[in-house]
Amino acid sequence: MIEGTAQDRATIDDLVRRFFAAFTNEHGAAPDAAGLADLFIPAAVIVKAVADEPQVYSVRGFIDPRVEILTDGTLMHFREEETAARTDILGNVAQRVSQYRKFGVMSGERVDGKGVKVFQFVRTAAGWRLSALAWDDEQDNDR
Repeated sequence: MIEGTAQDRATIDDLVRRFFAAFTNEHGAAPDAAGLADLFIPAAVIVKAVADEPQVYSVRGFIDPRVEILTDGTLMHFREEETAARTDILGNVAQRVSQYRKFGVMSGERVDGKGVKVFQFVRTAAGWRLSALAWDDEQDNDR
């Protein structure tokens, strides 16, 4: 199996950077819903594993409600950023485990948090795209 090239790594780094940046509404930035959707293959699966029962989303089912709270005043001054990562590339598949932190103001209350996102990528004719994403937010009473 062929490990990824430096160009593959740079492309995946950029996709992850664009993923996190797409949710930013800090300093007047607008969330980039169209750009975010372009990072995924159409049938990608997104899983929020924060509660006892995972919540599974389609690409649009994941993006649309997040863009809404980022643009209707519910979640303001928001940004997420990767703090550490490990990427494995084997042939036409790749996986990245990202630790991240987030900051913002939700319904008037300051929210800070951190967690882990696991990205899975596939190489397509159009280049690397996200095929799956799962995440868990760290809770005060665990880990």
